[in-house]
Amino acid sequence: MIGFLRGVLVHKDPPQLVVEVSGVGYEVEAPMSTWALLPALGGEVQLRTHLVIREDQHLLFGFATEAERRLFRDLLKVSGVGARIALAILSGTTVEGFVRCVHEGDTASLTRVPGVGRKTAERLVVEMRDRLESFALPAAASTPAGTSGARVEQEVLDALLALGYKPAEARRMIEQAGPAQAGTADLLRAALRSAAPQGRG
Repeated sequence: MIGFLRGVLVHKDPPQLVVEVSGVGYEVEAPMSTWALLPALGGEVQLRTHLVIREDQHLLFGFATEAERRLFRDLLKVSGVGARIALAILSGTTVEGFVRCVHEGDTASLTRVPGVGRKTAERLVVEMRDRLESFALPAAASTPAGTSGARVEQEVLDALLALGYKPAEARRMIEQAGPAQAGTADLLRAALRSAAPQGRG
């Protein structure tokens, strides 16, 4: 099992990263909550990781905080929630925001996440409530200084496309979300909130 990676960030293409460790490039998928804390290309990064092994591929997921990784692992235990939906949840809200939704039974907010329909949102509230009782919340993430508005919008557009939205729909969501100065993670969450709840189960 790969517990963490510490190396140089050499590639970013939401949701995928490449981290070079001792001459080996590790392909990692990371939620937008982690993207908010990434350095510029060429900077050193340390990610806590979770490895998913399937018959046809190995997928490595990376997280900036232990709270993110723990929530991701707990989400995988919920019926009907796979790695893609778990990653989308961490991209669409903060750990603190998800905990609040579960404790308040706010299924409407959860259904704004791509792939989470009403039935899945209800299962999340029921099955996650006990697991989150003693959940330690992380400090608020901040976007690295020097991130331009255009770059933020492009990263959010790439992330929305990776989540399954069509280009025109993704651009409309970004326009409705407001100014890009909020940072990549904040703009993505605002864009997802602007989307109408999906009817998937």
